[in-house]
Order: sequence, then structure tokens, then C-alpha cells
Amino acid sequence: MIDTIDHGAATEDGAEDGTERESFKTWSKEEVQAWRRANPPMSPWRVVAAQAVAGLVCSAAVWALTQRNEAAWSALYGAGAVVLPGVLLARGMTKDLGNTPGVAAAAVFRFMFWEFVKIGAAVAMLWAAPRVVPGLSWPALLVTMVVCMKMNWWALLWRRAPPVSKPKKRV
Repeated sequence: MIDTIDHGAATEDGAEDGTERESFKTWSKEEVQAWRRANPPMSPWRVVAAQAVAGLVCSAAVWALTQRNEAAWSALYGAGAVVLPGVLLARGMTKDLGNTPGVAAAAVFRFMFWEFVKIGAAVAMLWAAPRVVPGLSWPALLVTMVVCMKMNWWALLWRRAPPVSKPKKRV
């Protein structure tokens, strides 16, 4: 049979329909290692620590502004509703899978599973908040939660620059 589908005319550079083809260069092992040194992975524990510090600062600020212990405890509970589920996610994600077959699919499933656990724990903590914190102040709790959640972005911005090694001078 004859193929009757028009696949478009190839242009001078070999691209079809006048579009340019992107050229891809395969990196060498040294280039990959240099890129990894310049872009080290960020630990999820650093993000959780930043969230905890932000929660403590917020609860201290709420107490300083309102002089109400209930509002400060509400803010602290709001920080806990972000930090504790974040600890669950970080712990689940940093567990080593080893070199088992299908590790990429397992990593995706593991992320989805622990993210659902994190969301469930946060929802459960919010549901329990009126029973756990006497005199609950929802504004203090929610503002502190938002500040703690935004620490994810600040932690990305505050990434440490990789250490630069100075060339050794020969004498």
C-alpha cells in the first residue's frame, strides 16, 4: 500500500513544516558532576527546620502583639499543623530505596503516599484544634500556618552557594 499521509515538507535544516529542530548535547560524566556540584540537592529537613523557626517567631510575635497566651498557643499549634506533617513527609521521602528494580515508579508512589499522609495529618490537626487549644484564636493559627507554608519558597531562595575550591598555588 502507498502511504497517503502528508508528513510535511522538510526544510533545508531538516526540520518539517518550517520549525527549527532543537539540538541536544549529551553531557559527559565530568559535566554532570560539575552541574551536581554547582546545584546540590536541598534537604527537606532544612525546609522543616525553617518552618519550625518561622512558627516560633510568629507565636512570639503574636504573644508580643496581643499579650494573650491563648493567641500565642493558637499560633504555636498552627505552626505544629504545618511542621509535624512536614516531618512525616520528610521522613518518608528520605528513606533509602536502594537499587531495587522500578525505583523511579516507587519514588513517585512514595511521594504521593507521603503527601496524602501529610495532608491527612494536617486536616486531622485542624479538626482537633478547637478541642486541643482552649480559647483558640483562628486568625493567629491561620496566619502562622500561612507563614510556615511560605517558608518552602524562602528556603529555596536561601539555598547555600556551593563551596568554591580555590586553585592550589605551586611554589
